[in-house]
Amino acid sequence: MKKSNRREALKKIATGALAAGTVSGLSASVSRESAENFKMKGNINHSVCAWCYNFISIEELCKVVKKIGFNAIDLVGPKDWPTLQKYGIFSSMCNGAELGIADGWNRKENHEKLIKNYTEHIDLVSKAGYKNLICFSGNRKGMDDQTGMDNCAEGLKKIMSLAEQKGVMIQMELLNSKVNHKDYMCDKSPWGVELVKKVGSPNFKLLYDIYHMQIDEGDVIRTIQDLNTYFGHYHTGGVPGRHIIDDSQELYYPAIMKAILATGFKDYVAQEFIPVAENNDEKIAQLKKAIKICDV
Repeated sequence: MKKSNRREALKKIATGALAAGTVSGLSASVSRESAENFKMKGNINHSVCAWCYNFISIEELCKVVKKIGFNAIDLVGPKDWPTLQKYGIFSSMCNGAELGIADGWNRKENHEKLIKNYTEHIDLVSKAGYKNLICFSGNRKGMDDQTGMDNCAEGLKKIMSLAEQKGVMIQMELLNSKVNHKDYMCDKSPWGVELVKKVGSPNFKLLYDIYHMQIDEGDVIRTIQDLNTYFGHYHTGGVPGRHIIDDSQELYYPAIMKAILATGFKDYVAQEFIPVAENNDEKIAQLKKAIKICDV
């Protein structure tokens, strides 16, 4: 290439790069402006799990939630309800009655304590004007799945009449036993669905955790389409790692949210990913981004 031609070519490349940089900068600016002016569509009831944001207080999380523009927080117990009520935030999945994830309804020796705890908490949840209360199957610890299911049903049936009377939904969470909760019994949708049928109460359903079920069984959208009548609540999370639910992970949440919406679901979808960033402002920005991704 002659020097003059080469010089001209380099000039065009430089000009193009400058233009591209300008467009890129403009796009970033527009993106920031769009995020600031983001208005939710009102189709999805958004929530966020409190434990994922334990780097700030519950009061600060309430302020964040209000600023983003939704009004619910998951996995909050009675001691923090007054703070939520102060900010007009709904406790979309209550906790505090459980003995933990590993020790649940699948062991009869836990039933006396669990029945006492849930009887008390059902009343508290109802009086506070809330409606969802979480529970867990417990770990297998050598127990076969059928025995565990029978034990769960036997114990849960003893609290369901009160739950029905008080208008409280008892929801057992589906958790993966491959990565996070080794040996957990309620680790597959079919097992959970059979338990719901066995308990036989309209006030007992499953908390379908999308992150956990992607790990243990996959086929998320088809499962939601086929089994949604057994699901009373949803949690999100990026796979792998339970991080931000953007295009850095394998699940496409806009399609999943549309599938949930198509079922007529009216309860809450709670963000349960762990934000990873250099500072708290960036972590909060990830929450806002996730809410926007799920707002279909």
